[in-house]
Amino acid sequence: MRDTAKRGNAEKKTMADVSCPANGKRASESRKEDDGSFPVKIQGAGVDAFELQVNGFWLVQDTILTLLGREEVAPRTSLSLALSGVTLDPMAELQDVKGFKAGVTLRLVEESYSPRSAQAHLARVQEMLRAAGPQDALIEGRSPSVLNTLTQTSEAPPTLHSFKNRRANIKAEQTSEAPPPPAYILPGVSELPPLTTLLPTNTHSEAPSYILDLSLSCWNPPPGFRKLQGDFLYIRVHTLEGKQCEITSCPRGFYLNRSTLDVFDPRPAPSTPVCHCLTDLLSNISPQFKHNFSLLRHRPSLPAEEVLSTPHRTLSWLGISSLHSHKSSFRGRLGLEQGLSTQAPDWNKELQAARDLPQRSLEERLQRDRALLQVNSAFVWAVAQAAEKVVDGFVEPINGSCDDPAFLLGGVFLSMPTHSEEWLGGERGHRAAQRLELRGVQVYSDLEGDLQNLHTIPTALADYRGVRLSAQGLAPGLQGPEQAEVPNGLLYGFSAGPLENPARRKLLELLAQSAKALALQRHVVLGPTGHQLPLFTSVDAQGILGADGRYYLLDVYRTMPADANFLEEGGDGVETEHEEGKEEHFPRRYPHVLCRLRPELVKAFVQHKHAQFTKRVKELMEESGGVDECIKAGDSRSTDAVRGACKDVGSISHIIFEMRFNPNIFSPGVQFPSSESDAVALQKRLLKEAASFIINDQIPAFMNDCVQGSDVPMDGATLRQALHQKGINLRYLGHLILTISQSNLKHQLRHITRLAFAEIVVRCAQRFFNGYIQGVETSNLSAAASHFLCCLLVPNFSSAANGEESKKRSRRRGRGGGGASDSTAWSALSGNELWSVICQDAQETYRLKEGLGSNMDYLVEQYGLQKISLLREICLKTGIQLRLREYVLDNRNKAPISPDDVLNILPVIKHITMTTTDATRMFQAAQHSLQKGLLEQAYEQLKEASYLFGRVCDDLHPEACHCLSLLAKVAYLQGHAAEARSVQLRVVVISERVLGFDHPNTIQQYVLLAVYLFAGGETALAQRCLYRAKVLLLTVHGADHPYTAVIDASLGLVLQGEQSLRYIQNALKLNGSFRGETDLTTALTHHLLAQRLCVTGDYRGGMNHEKEAHSIFQDKSLVPSLDTTLEQLALVNGILKTSYSTRIMEFKEKLKERKAAEEAEKTKSESSESINENEASEPQASNGEVTGDATSNGEQTKEAADASEKSDHSNMNGEIESHMHNRDCGTQNKSDDEEHRSDISKCVPTESQSKSSCIMLSSNEAQSESAVVNGKECVVSEGDLEKRVETE
Repeated sequence: MRDTAKRGNAEKKTMADVSCPANGKRASESRKEDDGSFPVKIQGAGVDAFELQVNGFWLVQDTILTLLGREEVAPRTSLSLALSGVTLDPMAELQDVKGFKAGVTLRLVEESYSPRSAQAHLARVQEMLRAAGPQDALIEGRSPSVLNTLTQTSEAPPTLHSFKNRRANIKAEQTSEAPPPPAYILPGVSELPPLTTLLPTNTHSEAPSYILDLSLSCWNPPPGFRKLQGDFLYIRVHTLEGKQCEITSCPRGFYLNRSTLDVFDPRPAPSTPVCHCLTDLLSNISPQFKHNFSLLRHRPSLPAEEVLSTPHRTLSWLGISSLHSHKSSFRGRLGLEQGLSTQAPDWNKELQAARDLPQRSLEERLQRDRALLQVNSAFVWAVAQAAEKVVDGFVEPINGSCDDPAFLLGGVFLSMPTHSEEWLGGERGHRAAQRLELRGVQVYSDLEGDLQNLHTIPTALADYRGVRLSAQGLAPGLQGPEQAEVPNGLLYGFSAGPLENPARRKLLELLAQSAKALALQRHVVLGPTGHQLPLFTSVDAQGILGADGRYYLLDVYRTMPADANFLEEGGDGVETEHEEGKEEHFPRRYPHVLCRLRPELVKAFVQHKHAQFTKRVKELMEESGGVDECIKAGDSRSTDAVRGACKDVGSISHIIFEMRFNPNIFSPGVQFPSSESDAVALQKRLLKEAASFIINDQIPAFMNDCVQGSDVPMDGATLRQALHQKGINLRYLGHLILTISQSNLKHQLRHITRLAFAEIVVRCAQRFFNGYIQGVETSNLSAAASHFLCCLLVPNFSSAANGEESKKRSRRRGRGGGGASDSTAWSALSGNELWSVICQDAQETYRLKEGLGSNMDYLVEQYGLQKISLLREICLKTGIQLRLREYVLDNRNKAPISPDDVLNILPVIKHITMTTTDATRMFQAAQHSLQKGLLEQAYEQLKEASYLFGRVCDDLHPEACHCLSLLAKVAYLQGHAAEARSVQLRVVVISERVLGFDHPNTIQQYVLLAVYLFAGGETALAQRCLYRAKVLLLTVHGADHPYTAVIDASLGLVLQGEQSLRYIQNALKLNGSFRGETDLTTALTHHLLAQRLCVTGDYRGGMNHEKEAHSIFQDKSLVPSLDTTLEQLALVNGILKTSYSTRIMEFKEKLKERKAAEEAEKTKSESSESINENEASEPQASNGEVTGDATSNGEQTKEAADASEKSDHSNMNGEIESHMHNRDCGTQNKSDDEEHRSDISKCVPTESQSKSSCIMLSSNEAQSESAVVNGKECVVSEGDLEKRVETE
């Protein structure tokens, strides 16, 4: 099932070059002609000769690293390259090596080991012997990839059979009967899918054993006289034959010595070789090791996206409890954990060095982006490890303080403040400050150009066992104290004082440029001594000059302007206008004072004000004599109009539109001089307008997107993402619920209401859990966590049963009643008490008008909330990992979750994301090309973007996942279904590993994969992918969701018989409920159901549904024109979209006018009537050639569509239709599909068939930027429209 083509770094770097027409760069910048990829031959060091594709710009050390990753070389290390007997300089580029050319032979040369490189070799050997399995990710709490297990057949283990056998299994499976859908995913079934279906539980693919034990010998460390002879360390090996051997590590490699358990004899054993690679020596010692290791070397290689580690850990809330004993890891027994990490890295130095890398060429920028991503990824992993050890008690504070302890571990500085400042709002305010600090660091890190000289310290947040740790790299030392006018190196800040020097001027210049990029206003405040102090940031920010000569900006948590809707009581805000309900008046009090606007909201509001400015300029010009007259005259009228518009919209400039914000407005304790009163009044007005913009514009826009299907949140994460994209903070969840309940879209947006209530409950429960779990002893953590989950999910849960279990566990641990007070504290919690706290928190934070009811069952009955979905959300929030089994959450007699079910509590890390600049720009250029209808250009740009993503992040990035998914859609629309299938297989694996095995994006990618598999004739696998998507959606959200209609419609198209009818009927019900009875998607579902009813013989029912579809399309001025199952699948899943333009409507009106004129001329003479008919038929025939007939071959159609695309890309559906009718997608069971389509067409009545033979979806024209995110946009052709008008 998997594509077995090897995709290492070398193969990715040698991908074919693609031109870059979007930004005007020549293809030679992407890869120069004189240093393109070419093959070289590799041999030597006991390795079979093979070819390697290299690039001339590669360094020699990069080539060596690529070679060490090849299976032909692994696990060999300490190698160098030689050409013609001369060892190459590791830092030299290949193109600069004398005599280097295509086809040259490079020899691998074995280098001597050092003690550190010998340990690195041991680590490489143990990593290779510990072969990867399908469940390895769960050991570390990471999200696994399930696609491989889903698509494998049961004939042989997936990691052992060959590629040919795998392809044979797929072919055999394709011809076999497709599996029926499980009962728990049928429409209308209330039973939830078993949790055991979410993750693979089979272990048949475990790798065989190679040795029984590999550990350090008891004779370590080597004595002095042996150390002087080169002995590094001694290793003990216990082979599968039962033989115990002692091995010596020396500079030349490894050899067998004569030592035993009782006698130390380091001399080499008789007739033993000195092997540079440890596996060569083990093969000589153990025949079984040699046999099993050869199987390991010749196993099919896995794709890179399954082998490479992800940049960040994606948590899995489910795990398997019996994993720890399945595989033995020799790392700890070899002492590698201590030996390879003796020196802690300086993360700030590493990050700033990566930021300072050159960016002159594309290659340099790619290397810089990759270095930044790797440093940030390593820093986040170090933060996770340090947070666990600190909270678990393995590290002592470096300041010796119990009040505000600080820790230093692995180069990471962690602070755990226990006394929060009251003016911030207590602990919640301090947590908000930490979160906003991270957001501010992200904002300044994203600045480009010269602003990259303004540095920030690497920052992350770790939530573990209820404790939030702020993690940072070590700040650089301050610039030397020889400058007396600079107190402690502080150049900028509220307490810096008046001073002047070149360093300060340079820093102020950078801050001024950054303020312009972030829409921040330069303003003046009163300093501590009453002097006027100009600022470009909030009063908290501090600018310093580090000892490394770099300018750093610290304390940026109040960078964004304040939210005027949430001010202190008695604040200077005014109530925003609302249509209903005084209970929702703004401004109002919030639990903390750090309510700031999001950067997305600031950007959207500036665009909104610019639209107002443009409109106001036109209005003022119209009042002064007209727009054209004012522009032609060139007098002061146009200037006066611009000045008046600037004043009306609140521009800080009187001559141009310029919108900036003061971050210190509405900040307590900040005073402004009297000279700034007008500017302060203007800023307060703007912030109040921005706050009103959230209520009156952004929230309704979000609701409209959800109704139209532009945003389909399925869980809390996607809901947060959709809200944040609109600039809406989560503190507006209560107002969102109220707005939906008061609108006429209440029923259509019930899934959003459900998600909002679940998010409120989860966030309030998490806040309580943070304080609840901190006071629990380590021995009772699993019992306390399970007790908390039971209290949350089970109404009126009693702690008696769980308390008895806790006592039993304490006795088993031998602790007796030592933790009696601790046990009483956490076990005394009841379900009613917890729910009361949650309700109180929800009322104070979100001002819920209706409340949450008396217990969880109220939300289940009132809003359809699923307990299993809530359990998933709270586990992902708190880092709890549960055992994979079935949980009966409605059982009130017994605790549904026991302490043994809590496998682990993992740290949840919040970190900044590093941008992939060139890849992201190319991806955005491809999206713009799609909006313009340039399908071929977008395809090339997507290929280039995917290549760039692969160079930077090995495709293991959320944005790379979206890019590849769009590439698969475009390839499918071009008729390359095999390519779409291959790319989509990678997309699913990347989504599972990077976003999560049950993330909503993974669900959507499974459905798209099913479409491409069905196009290739792999019907059984397509159905399996749809089953998987339905199971995940039912678990994550439930059946009452708009995307359920997409999955059910897809299942209805790929299934047959009664099951097909049930799924399409359910899809029709859901589409009518969520999208409306007159929506085009509902019309499409009517048409699909009509086809299936005709196949079953219910012609009357089919006619009724076809009439419903036709009436909807008539209302939308659209008539169907497509009729194949594959096209319908593409339409249902958003791969193919259509829209009608005003040009088509105008053309239709012209046709009607022309026909009326023809009928008027008929009364004059019969001869003129015949002439008019002939003239009318000519343009009809010419227009008909553009799209052709729906059942024609389509070759001429494609040429005509390509020709018309150059002149007007708004009319481009001909090309797509030609690809679909040509059947270029390579469907293997083509004859069966054609026979099935012919049967359907025979069953459809004539009237229905002529008017509604196929369906077109209308994209949301209001969302012009995302009109074709999911596929190429099509419009109705003029030829078809003219034919339909003639018919009318």
